[in-house]
Amino acid sequence: MACLRAVGGDFLRLLGTPSARVLLSMLPGSVPAGRREGGRDELERAVGLRSIALVLLAPAALLALALGAGANAGAPARAAAANAGAPAAAGTRHVTIACGAWRPQRPIACPDVYDSQRVFGGYVGHDEPGVHFYSHVPGSGNRARWLLTLPRDPSPSRVPGAHVYSFENHLTFWFGMALCASQSYPELVRTCRPDSDTNIVNPKVSPDHAGSAYLELQFYPPGYAGTNLPGFGGFPSGFSCDGTRWCAAMNVFSLYQNPVTGQTLNRACQRRVGGVELDNFAFITRDGRPTGPPNPLGADAATFTPNRDVLRLDQGDRVSVTIEDSPSGLLTALDDLTTGQTGYMIASAQNGFGQLVFAPNPSRECRVTRYSFRPMYSTSTPQTRATWTAVPYNVAYSDEIGHFDYCSQVNRTKHVCTGLEGAPGRQERADFDDNYLCFGPGQVLRDRVGGCLSANVGFDGTSYTNDWPDGRPDKPTPVMFTSPLTGPRFTVNYQSSALVTDLPLVESADPLQHCNIYADTGCRRFPLTDDGEPAQFYPFFYTAHTDGCTWGEGTYDPGLTVNDFGRQKQYGTYDRGVYYTGPGGKPYSYASMFRFIYPANLCPARAGPA
Repeated sequence: MACLRAVGGDFLRLLGTPSARVLLSMLPGSVPAGRREGGRDELERAVGLRSIALVLLAPAALLALALGAGANAGAPARAAAANAGAPAAAGTRHVTIACGAWRPQRPIACPDVYDSQRVFGGYVGHDEPGVHFYSHVPGSGNRARWLLTLPRDPSPSRVPGAHVYSFENHLTFWFGMALCASQSYPELVRTCRPDSDTNIVNPKVSPDHAGSAYLELQFYPPGYAGTNLPGFGGFPSGFSCDGTRWCAAMNVFSLYQNPVTGQTLNRACQRRVGGVELDNFAFITRDGRPTGPPNPLGADAATFTPNRDVLRLDQGDRVSVTIEDSPSGLLTALDDLTTGQTGYMIASAQNGFGQLVFAPNPSRECRVTRYSFRPMYSTSTPQTRATWTAVPYNVAYSDEIGHFDYCSQVNRTKHVCTGLEGAPGRQERADFDDNYLCFGPGQVLRDRVGGCLSANVGFDGTSYTNDWPDGRPDKPTPVMFTSPLTGPRFTVNYQSSALVTDLPLVESADPLQHCNIYADTGCRRFPLTDDGEPAQFYPFFYTAHTDGCTWGEGTYDPGLTVNDFGRQKQYGTYDRGVYYTGPGGKPYSYASMFRFIYPANLCPARAGPA
């Protein structure tokens, strides 16, 4: 955590920064008394606040939420930290988390695991193109800041395809980092030293790797959610927090499996919490308090219900995004530079974050221990990774695409598509991949078009048509983000970057694709649709001359695009040489992705004031 003792003229300059406003909003007289102490106490512990110092705050496959028995899901948020290490209290709905469900009740994206067949009994995953950032500078693996410009949607239209909205392009996008987690994927080592490259162990060489988790700071687009829908437990369905505004949440994912012994979390506990790939979930809030217990055993409906303290971000806002270590746990902070609002969340034991005790069969133990998640590495290189995720990333941006297709008629009770899929002019009978998580036009908040949020494994939904931002008014503006900055005052650029897509992994699950990730054959940058034809489109990244240099995503925009790096060719070819741990500790390798590692930073960020 940056802790800067400011003197002289620097004091006034620093008071004006967005980072300082996060702290100042916590000071006496700045917020209502009823909200002051929890956030301020947490912040003081995190940064080591002293009265003589000015402290600057340096500005997550699908997830199923299966509702257990209980009462009133709409209960107000409780003091989550007090009971967060325990199971959900009587009178509340315990919400279990199951990343491996084929037909989930509620979509929140989880990382693809290294061996979906072994973990889930079949492929569960999704398409996620991204940009990975590398640097040997100490601290680059645990301290990063981006400047983000959120998309702005066109006006509402009830005609499918007439206007395109952000949620049709992506379910969520996120910024990520590898974390220590002693109980998650414990490869013979039960300790993890935070912020240390001593944790680097190549599975090709040894299975003795520390347990790991992975952070996804996920941003959720507006306009596609409903309330009190049958089968969704009475709290908001879909994935939007708001009809017109964005929100974000900290997702810390863990995998409760030992790859060496093949043991997993015992079945009795899995039934309670929803499987072996689990999530600590907390919205980014203005006061830094979770809306409900984040951990998998304590989570309830309030955890996933965006209350009034959840930070809402207007479309088009410029937001400083910070992920960094602190003594209390990993800090994620959002500074809205357009409105002056701030929000944050710390993955701390006090905030109710925790790990399940890894207890394999025949044990029936199901217990959470409070745990403060912290970054795993000092640097960010291809070797600094959570070894259980299929895609080997540390500091990264990624987009969860392939989760929307239009539907002309929806069974409003069962939420399946009973009509035609696709926009007018390119419709066909709904396929198996488009017949769940579906909403009719009257069931959503604002952008009233019928559609399904299921994984579009037929590669014919809106993500795979040229409906991405291109400067036209009937489409949204693109996600725009800078490369991250690191260093004590966030003034140091990363040294290189990679453009990545996990299309080989996704395609390999479908025999019709003829994609073999072990032989590196048959995988395509334009995967085959369920009609046997190449997908119409696949999004790519480009750079633009805004804020010095900024990344954009989607398709060519004549008013923005400067360099598109060969468009779909930018992802290169099969990424070979990434190893995973198999039974008995035996290493094996496959090409989960197309990845091209560029020798330089393709889009250096402009270093502003710390």
